[in-house]
Amino acid sequence: MAPSRRDLQLTPITGDGLGSSAAEIGAMEEVRLLDSYDEGEENADFLSRIEEGGGSVNSGLRKIQVGVTGMTCAACSNSVEGALMSVNGVVKASVALLQNRADVIFDPNLVKEEDIKEAIEDAGFEAEILAEPVTSGTKTQATLVGQFTIGGMTCAACVNSVEGILRDLPGVKRAVVALATSLGEVEYDPNVISKDDIVNAIEDAGFEGSLVQSNQQDKLLLRVDGILNELDAQVLEGILSRLNGVRQFRLDRISGELEVVFDPEVVSSRLLVDGIEGEGYGKFKLRVMSPYERLTSKDTGEASQMFRRFISSVSLSIPLFFIQVICPHIALFDTVLVWRCGPFMIGDWLKWALVSIIQFVIGKRFYVAAWRALRNGSTNMDVLVALGTSASYFYSVAALLYGAVTGFWSPTYFDASAMLITFVLLGKYLESLAKGKTSDAMKKLVQLTPATAILLIEGKGGKLVGEREIDALLIQPGDSLKVLPGGKIPADGVVVWGSSYVNESMVTGESVPVSKEVDSPVIGGTINMHGALHMKATKVGSDAVLSQIISLVETAQMSKAPIQKFADYVASIFVPVVVTLALFTLVGWSIAGAVGAYPEEWLPKNGTHFVFSLMFSISVVVIACPCALGLATPTAVMVATGVGATNGVLIKGGDALEKAHKVKYVIFDKTGTLTQGKATVTTAKVFSEMDRGEFLTLVASAEASSEHPLAKAIVEYARHFHFFDDSAEDGETHNKESRNSGWLLDTSDFSALPGKGIQCLVNEKLILVGNRKLMSENSITIPDHVEKFVEDLEETAKTGVIVAYSGQLVGVLGIADPLKREAAVVVEGLLRMGVRPIMVTGDNWRTARAVAKEVGIEDVRAEVMPAGKAEVIRSLQKDGSTVAMVGDGINDSPALAAADVGMAIGAGTDVAIEAADYVLMRNNLEDVITAIDLSRKTLTRIRLNYVFAMAYNVVSIPVAAGVFFPVLRVQMPPWAAGACMALSSVSVVCSSLLLRRYKKPRLTTILEITKE
Repeated sequence: MAPSRRDLQLTPITGDGLGSSAAEIGAMEEVRLLDSYDEGEENADFLSRIEEGGGSVNSGLRKIQVGVTGMTCAACSNSVEGALMSVNGVVKASVALLQNRADVIFDPNLVKEEDIKEAIEDAGFEAEILAEPVTSGTKTQATLVGQFTIGGMTCAACVNSVEGILRDLPGVKRAVVALATSLGEVEYDPNVISKDDIVNAIEDAGFEGSLVQSNQQDKLLLRVDGILNELDAQVLEGILSRLNGVRQFRLDRISGELEVVFDPEVVSSRLLVDGIEGEGYGKFKLRVMSPYERLTSKDTGEASQMFRRFISSVSLSIPLFFIQVICPHIALFDTVLVWRCGPFMIGDWLKWALVSIIQFVIGKRFYVAAWRALRNGSTNMDVLVALGTSASYFYSVAALLYGAVTGFWSPTYFDASAMLITFVLLGKYLESLAKGKTSDAMKKLVQLTPATAILLIEGKGGKLVGEREIDALLIQPGDSLKVLPGGKIPADGVVVWGSSYVNESMVTGESVPVSKEVDSPVIGGTINMHGALHMKATKVGSDAVLSQIISLVETAQMSKAPIQKFADYVASIFVPVVVTLALFTLVGWSIAGAVGAYPEEWLPKNGTHFVFSLMFSISVVVIACPCALGLATPTAVMVATGVGATNGVLIKGGDALEKAHKVKYVIFDKTGTLTQGKATVTTAKVFSEMDRGEFLTLVASAEASSEHPLAKAIVEYARHFHFFDDSAEDGETHNKESRNSGWLLDTSDFSALPGKGIQCLVNEKLILVGNRKLMSENSITIPDHVEKFVEDLEETAKTGVIVAYSGQLVGVLGIADPLKREAAVVVEGLLRMGVRPIMVTGDNWRTARAVAKEVGIEDVRAEVMPAGKAEVIRSLQKDGSTVAMVGDGINDSPALAAADVGMAIGAGTDVAIEAADYVLMRNNLEDVITAIDLSRKTLTRIRLNYVFAMAYNVVSIPVAAGVFFPVLRVQMPPWAAGACMALSSVSVVCSSLLLRRYKKPRLTTILEITKE
């Protein structure tokens, strides 16, 4: 288990647990064994009898943990579980194979601990009663989302198998498994199933499983420096036992990892760390561990392990190569090798010994993985490798024994088995290196967070009395932090002192440094360029922008693109088809040889038709590669989502990534999307006896409660009109409330009317501010000269806002919202890409047409209510067209959800917009082009990967089967077939890695994009 960054944003939990113990890690959950005991009232009654602490129970039931030694497989764990359940008084038993542990719920009035231990020993295993953890009750969340590492998956068939097993577990709401990252994300109900049950299910399926992180928020994983001996460990455990609020802990004395479960209502994560270091008088130094450290070390460890196996295999294959090829040409060595030692020659003994080590020691992983797959009713690449190498090895052993008995010595193919395993291991090593590269973008995002932060210590009255360096993962909301020039901003927050420029390109994709002054928001992970800043942290942990970006990218990389369904289907039938083809090859060549269809000269020296046919058959088995197909899509999606994130384009999944490549229509909202969203009042004309200042005060008072951009522009214009002389000072030093207080009139019954305007009461009289529709519905007559004035505004792409007070029209405001400078170029670029842009707005027809003409959009839909935008989208989807919607993600949410591809533009720090499939961090229309272009490039790369993977198998299998042997007289030896198989998957991953070179099109190149 490792806590995630989000674990530091803690949630309150109940309970009075103040004690702690060095409990086993698996005991850190509730009494999970009871989760599925019985149904209905009986289950509720049973659960109520269990006190979730220390194993004691009100009704007399107890929970203990038993260490079990000697289990080697699922059959062993089943045997232990069966033995325990057969004991009278045992209510529930669960056995974890890899943890070598059994959790047992029993009635001490009927059975004793020793009876449980004896039952396990009678089943043929060793048992030891483990110390009981001291725990207290914890209120679990409704659902948890856990991320699990799943080791041993080699192809899409493995992914399908694990996903199916996880989804069938009780309490699991959702399960997604990604081959490229060897990760699975599971949403589960902790009241029904625990993380240990999920890990056990993964392991029972034949794979390696462990929890990386979850969104449970009362655990902390620390790295402890200073533990030099057993006494130091005991001192640390004593400190933890005395700390108030600590529920449980587990110390790994070898690795120095300390896992602590604590009550966040009693003690915060920072106070916990400070307490441990303080009680140890500086003896211990603690550092919060990020789960991504484990992922990185896991990737490195996997590659290192594969490299060691490859080197071991090479070191044994080289002597084998000399014995087989070189030594027969050196008289001295040849003389030694042909000496008889028992029934065989020295050379045969040496080859058999070397290959046996390669086959069954180094190559053990293939047998284990193949057995796991077959046991679960699936097949994968390991089955093919195990089958091919075993055929070669056991044939060679049989040939030696046959020669010893009959004196007829057939050729042996020990070298084929050894070289095959060596080349497959080389391919796996290269593949693990390449797969590690696909997550580089994620690693770069993780590395943006600084390791430490400078905490400002405040005294009475908020006066600064000092500063100290703390772990950045221990920052809490409200902390005052100091950011030095050139340093990284440690958390999301606001500037409270100082001014500087901040480089936010690594998060938002905006290359120009952004000016930051007092009250300016800052984003964690960005770089302070010049001056020193004091800031107050507002969002930490999972609420921080960077954490949300990482979470989005992780989710996207875990998801499957629809195009991968093809690979999943092929993978499910691939191995049986290949084995069938291999059998046909063996039988076909054997029968052909028996009837004399080919000359004897084709046979190897001392060879038979069976041996000749067997080599073709083995080559067919080992050259076929389902891995390349399985890696074609997930590796490309993984690289593309990472590349998108580095360019400020967050993609929420493989489905969204695939859909965007076939977008036919892109619908733009006008305000804030095509325009800058910085509306300004250009005209204010009064059509009553009311003076200008009174008119503006009246309108501003009504609009002050609205969040619409036009409303803000009106209020700002009125404020500037009344306080022109001191507006600069006010604007710099006062917040919105202070600037708008004192001069605005009191309002009541405020109501925003989407697509029309607003209405409220001022001085007990109704004021209406909006468009013609609002006036018409309230029977307000618009005189001809006023109508003409409004039309003139609209012809110049301005919005006319009509104001009526106490049943009479009193004035009109003209508001202009400048177009974004790139709008016209982006529209033209979309047209060149074969995408039709459409503008849908709630504004009037004249203004809409004027704006559309300026940017080059021909299809305009005006005076459309927010709900009507979704109807427009559905009408375009009727013929099967793919429609994208570009909006701000707030008032456009219904349309974003209705579109096939929703793009929220200008999200800035709000990256968790649920309705959007794409979140465009910058307020720049170029990113719409980038999103579609990246999708097209990714789908092109996936198709190329599939073409390569399919073409490889279509071409290589006939060659290996000897279809062209009668013409070319070229036979592919099994080791060469294995080399081709290993390199095919590496080639696909490397092909996906080319997406890392993607550069988003700029304004100067957008017009060069053509329809594909």
